[in-house]
Parts: sequence; structure tokens; C-alpha cells
Amino acid sequence: MRPRRFMQVDVFTDRPFAGNPVAVVLDAAGLDTAAMQAIARWTNLSETTFVLPADAPGADYRLRIFTPGAELPFAGHPTLGSAWAVRSSGTIAGDRERMIQQCGAGLVTVRVDGPRLWLRLPPQRHRALDAGQNRRLAQTLGLPSTLQARAIDVGPVWLTAELDSDAAVLALQPDLPALARLSDELQVTGAVVFGHRHDGGDGPGYEVRAFAPAHGVPEDPVCGSGNGCVASLLAAGGRGTDYVARQGRAIGRDGFVQVHFDGADIEIGGHCVTVVEGAIRA
Repeated sequence: MRPRRFMQVDVFTDRPFAGNPVAVVLDAAGLDTAAMQAIARWTNLSETTFVLPADAPGADYRLRIFTPGAELPFAGHPTLGSAWAVRSSGTIAGDRERMIQQCGAGLVTVRVDGPRLWLRLPPQRHRALDAGQNRRLAQTLGLPSTLQARAIDVGPVWLTAELDSDAAVLALQPDLPALARLSDELQVTGAVVFGHRHDGGDGPGYEVRAFAPAHGVPEDPVCGSGNGCVASLLAAGGRGTDYVARQGRAIGRDGFVQVHFDGADIEIGGHCVTVVEGAIRA
């Protein structure tokens, strides 16, 4: 065991102790998969990341991403938080306006836009659920009526469904064991639900919640990949207009996700704040 640089970054917020934290091990070379998973269980955050030397042409660094229960090929808030960490720690030059992350989903571009970071969402694949699967999903979420959800693959695969309003989203009380069983059966990460906000803000906006109990994350405070699935679903319905999503209020966090439609591409952006900086022994 040796000291390894460690940061904890709150993502999708411009103030500490809000948004969604990610733990970042900045010099993870030499750690095997079992050690990474053990560290992720120990931090007990929705995701912990491990920065490694890149081995793909054009990449600046390689990132492995773990929930407390499994490794993910890609995730949004860990990508932005890790990019913030490698840039602010000097792991790569702090004046870079673009960074290329290598991960299980391929190469992901992160760009710097003043105080915000933006990632370009990987290609998305959609699959409709059948009537029985939609009914079971509604039951696990505690909804009296069925849904028209899609399984959207952006690396993680989220069952993505729209509700009538932000109030309906905030009122959800899902049956998490049942959702974990359904997620395992359908081989998905979890469920993301969203509804139009009616809080008087300017422009379109949505309230979002994400649940991944099968991966050890009962509710993800602010989920970048889940918000990417929401944006992809809106775009597929011809509703691709830039907006700001809000997530985390239901569990005492509060994060804001910027969504930008660049032609056929989707960008997810937000602020990041360093909260913890030091070392762990691993």
C-alpha cells in the first residue's frame, strides 16, 4: 500500500455540499479491479473513479468508474468531476480547453467553458418496453397507471420515463427491492423519471430523479448519464431545446444540469467544486 492522491468533488453545483459528490483516485496505476471495487464500497458514494494512463490514441487519461456494487463503462457526473480533478490537480495542464477521456464506452470529449465543464454524450441506443414491462416499472415506482418508458443505453442503460409534472416526480416513493429485481431482469442500470418544472423559472426545465438499487445506489443525487437519457428521449420526440434540469431535492441535495443540443449531438454540463483533497493508502 502507498499514498495515492485523492479528491472528492461535488458536481452540478457551484457550492460545496450540494450536487453529487464523486471520489477520484488520481494515480490509480497498480490497483486491480478488486481493490478499486473495495475502495468504491468504502467511499459509499454513487461513483468512485480511478485515473490511469491512457492507452488509446488521442486520449489524455483513462478512467474506470465504480458504484459501490459494480463497474460502469461511462457515467456523467464522474466524468465531469474527474475531469475537474485532473485539471485542477495539475495531472494535465490546467489551461486545456478540451480533454479526451478514455473509458469503457470509448473516448469522451470534455470541454471547458469558463466555470463550467461539458461532456459530449456517447451515442445512444433506444429500446421500447413492452406493455408488461411498462406496467411492472410503474408498479415499482408506486404509480397507479402505466408508463411509456424506453431503455436508453449511453454506457449505463436507464429505463427512462416522463411523468406529468415535477410534483409527480418529487412525490415518488419507489419499491427499491422490486426495482432492483426488475433492473437485473432487464439488464439495466436503473430507472430515471422526469417531469416539467412549474417553478416559474425562465425557459424549459425538468425535475429529474434516478434510482439504481441493483448497483448499490438507492437514489443517485444528480445523474449525468440519466439526464443524458432524458435529453435523448426528448430529442427523439422532436423536443430538443436547450434546458436546465434540477435533481437531488428529494434527498436533501440540489444540483443543476445544463443540457445543450448541438445538432444531432447532446452535451451535458455543469459546475464542479472541490470539497476534499489529500491522499488515501491503497
